[in-house]
Amino acid sequence: MKRAFVIGIGAGNPDHVTVQAIDALNQVDVFFVADKGTEKGDLNRLRREICDRFIKRKPYRMVEFKPPVRETSAAPYRSGIEACNDALEDTFETLFLEEVGEGQCAGFLVWGDPSLYDSTLRILTRLQSKGSFELEYEVIPGISSVQALAARHKVPLNRIGEAIEITTGRKLMEGFPNNVGSVVVMLDNNLAFRHVPDRDIEIYWGAYLGTDDEILVSGKLREVIDDIERLRSAARDRKGWIMDTYLRRKGD
Repeated sequence: MKRAFVIGIGAGNPDHVTVQAIDALNQVDVFFVADKGTEKGDLNRLRREICDRFIKRKPYRMVEFKPPVRETSAAPYRSGIEACNDALEDTFETLFLEEVGEGQCAGFLVWGDPSLYDSTLRILTRLQSKGSFELEYEVIPGISSVQALAARHKVPLNRIGEAIEITTGRKLMEGFPNNVGSVVVMLDNNLAFRHVPDRDIEIYWGAYLGTDDEILVSGKLREVIDDIERLRSAARDRKGWIMDTYLRRKGD
């Protein structure tokens, strides 16, 4: 039997790592870490910082792997994601067979919380069903960028009696959801908020939440949209990547 922990490690601040996560970290023999190039090297450096800080009970290894790249030019979005996950499943299977012995435990360090826009759980479920080896895995929740955003702006996500929706920039391009007063947007590479006809909505925006590079902007969209675009562009040029999340809320 091989074991695995899928561990949410927060949005970027090592202080967000939970006691449950620390306990899980100390049971892992080998961590599998995606190598996404030098531009995002600081993300893996933070993973190593978390491990060095909190693992005290046993030695561990880190094995980096090259994740498949999703084809974005021709294939429909969903087909591209499915093809990418198929390739990642093959990679995970090889890693478990070659790097995890019987009775040993693998670890996946997931940004934020494993339940939000991460494919690790789907792929491990598929591997478990495939049956190439016996696998048990456990999921450890983490502080998501959604929680960190609300905390840093000191706002609740919803208003009294109202629902919230968590979505992507791609879906938001289709329009503000009906019967929802507050929308949290993740994975917005195309700045969907630029295409909102109602510029009187409120926006609470944050990038690199929980890190030393954190940027926060809030206010009426019409008043801060240019600031967000300028800050976002400058930060992306400086670091080579950006992770941002925002809350959009209709006015009273």
